[in-house]
Amino acid sequence: MLDLSYVRDHLPEVEEKLRNRGMNPEELLGRFRDLDTRRRQAITSAETLKAERNKKSEEVGRRKRAGEDAAALMEETKGLREEGERQEKLAAQLEEELRSLMSQIPNLPHASVPVGRDEHSNVEVRRWGAPPKFDFEARPHWELGEQLGVLDTERAAKLSGARFALYWDLGAKLERALANFMLDLHTSQHGYTEVLPPYMVNSNSLYGTGQLPKFAEDLFKIEKHDLWLIPTAEVPLTNLYGGETLDESQLPLSLTAYTPCFRSEVGSYGKDVRGIIRRHQFQKVELVKFAHPDRSYEDHEQLTRDAEVVLQKLGLHYRVVTLCTGDMGFGSSKTYDIEVWLPGQQLYREISSCSNYEAFQARRANIRFRAAGKKKTEFLHTINGSGLAVGRTWLAIFENYQQADGSVVIPEALRPYMGVERITARKL
Repeated sequence: MLDLSYVRDHLPEVEEKLRNRGMNPEELLGRFRDLDTRRRQAITSAETLKAERNKKSEEVGRRKRAGEDAAALMEETKGLREEGERQEKLAAQLEEELRSLMSQIPNLPHASVPVGRDEHSNVEVRRWGAPPKFDFEARPHWELGEQLGVLDTERAAKLSGARFALYWDLGAKLERALANFMLDLHTSQHGYTEVLPPYMVNSNSLYGTGQLPKFAEDLFKIEKHDLWLIPTAEVPLTNLYGGETLDESQLPLSLTAYTPCFRSEVGSYGKDVRGIIRRHQFQKVELVKFAHPDRSYEDHEQLTRDAEVVLQKLGLHYRVVTLCTGDMGFGSSKTYDIEVWLPGQQLYREISSCSNYEAFQARRANIRFRAAGKKKTEFLHTINGSGLAVGRTWLAIFENYQQADGSVVIPEALRPYMGVERITARKL
């Protein structure tokens, strides 16, 4: 959520940045002006009435002490009190409406974010490695996984419907090996503390990270409970400190978690239906940092590099792109997408999205820090990204390490976790 005073004092700038996001700012900010003006008028009126009532109450007391008639003045005081209470109630109502409106306004892009309408305006920052060269036609992961007997979407559909996957044997072990490899790397070398959070959270938590109320249809709700399946571990990790104040010395605070993620994929009908690109359930290792506002962009760069190291150690070619204003997520001020090369499909595919939210989530979840020697607290900045999406790393290994005979070589970094050097056809 944006700071109300900032929006009020910088309306032209806010309007321009919302236009850069491809929005019509008048739709939201026109209502903002009206609600904010009426709210401030109601507050001023309530305060004026209270002051007048207090003054008349003093006069009532003086008249009573002097034995004079104060009935008419008492009636005036009663009327002032009732009107003051009405104005206070109106101000509270407008405050709630304004808060609801503010929750619908996306974060403002950082000055370094390229302006553009969609993914075609994203800017490539760097590349690492090179695509593998094959002397045969590379196949997509869904063909390889099915032929090796380790990826089974048909039985998954029988159990749960479309957009689910089931892994067998070394396919399942590879998923587990990747998760352990990523967690070990981030905790032992990158300074993250591992957390195992709940996989269900309440509405307040999803509001804190910006999924509610705007993106409710993208989530899975548990009937008869105020609980939702998490779309990413970002939600429970960020809200761990909701309503709390950290010491400046604790920043940056770095957390990581491996969890399943659940998304309804509304609006993706017909997209990526083959393989395991876009599922209702998938697993991911998440990285979250709570950062000092003065250093959050340095920490954002570091978190992105931490995610990149996973791909480097696995020997997977990738590129990093800066998302343009029209392609960024709702709460982000700046986002890097890490896109891994998939030779079986001849394209780059996002495997991690690393974003700096600045104070947007912290303001919604009320997460603050106190600088050394100061009494006043301020909102910290939150940063998050995948480190990495495990399923997409799984398929990237299948497509990049496939062999002419259909087997898949295991990257050296994973062999201690797998106990084998390659995946061959499973014996049924």
